Amino acid sequence: MRIQSTVIDSLAYVAPPNVWTSEYVEERLKPLYERLRLPEGRLELMTGIKERRFWDDGIRPSEASAQAGKKALEQSGLNPSDIEVCIHCSVCRDMLEPATASFVHRLIGLGEDVQLYDLSNACLGFLNALSMLSAMIDVGHIKAGIVVSGENGKPLLERTLQLLLERDLDRKQIKPYFANLTIGAGAVAAVVCHESLSPNGHRLLGGVSKADTSSNDLCKGDASSEGTGLEMQTDSEELLHAGVALASNTWDSFKREMDWTNQTADKVVCHQVGVAHQKLLYERLGIDVEKDYSSFATYGNTGSAALPLTLAKAVEDDFISKGDKLAMLGIGSGLNCMMLAAEW
Repeated sequence: MRIQSTVIDSLAYVAPPNVWTSEYVEERLKPLYERLRLPEGRLELMTGIKERRFWDDGIRPSEASAQAGKKALEQSGLNPSDIEVCIHCSVCRDMLEPATASFVHRLIGLGEDVQLYDLSNACLGFLNALSMLSAMIDVGHIKAGIVVSGENGKPLLERTLQLLLERDLDRKQIKPYFANLTIGAGAVAAVVCHESLSPNGHRLLGGVSKADTSSNDLCKGDASSEGTGLEMQTDSEELLHAGVALASNTWDSFKREMDWTNQTADKVVCHQVGVAHQKLLYERLGIDVEKDYSSFATYGNTGSAALPLTLAKAVEDDFISKGDKLAMLGIGSGLNCMMLAAEW
């Protein structure tokens, strides 16, 4: 897949106001830790996640997404009336119907001549949306669109804490719930348009996508059968190795498609899971970890918002400079992997 004429005009994120440290999460789990004789500090030690952030109670995904969307439009050279497509790509949604994008559309104040819909693909949704908007722009169907994500892992984490304290689980039985303790929240948005509307925009160059659905049972989340909230179970170790194997395969195809080598990218941003994932991924791909910018230590895993939020922070901190060749490495349960190249 080569992208011909699409640029990211602006990229903005919003950080939730409430910080939950890993120490606080473990304090909530103190009865479990004492019963199973688990050492304090293991959550941060194993993941590298010091803290994660959450929205105030009652904030819906659409409200978080709209905050980021408004910020991206304020930073953009485009007006709300220029937007022709609005894609909401979070794992979290306000409800099953209507599309969460419809609430985002109203909150941002977009016009009536807009296609709007939700695009859901676990943690890969934002990159999928960038790819879709690029295709629409390249073929001339539209000139500009906006993609937004507003994730909130607090209900899942709260439900997980409840389950771990209520059920008589042993060390082996708590493992499928461990990944839930790394989940955070965040919001991010990008205004994407034809290069003619943003001559100084950040050019999307192309990429590849691969799937390994033989591994789609390694991470599964849904409403509980008892109707008591969200539940998710993850085989973290198997998911780590299956995800990195798929990423390695995708990276080889990406390099062939883009005519890149392991050294071509000046900077790299990947989906944010934790320190073990980061270390193994870059070792397997043969990428210098010094090219990486990470946010998992202070945000945790924020689902579809993780990669673009990290990218926005990297730009904010001047880690990425004008003209840098950028590799965006996205991995999501399912398993799916998409890698996109850009020239910033």
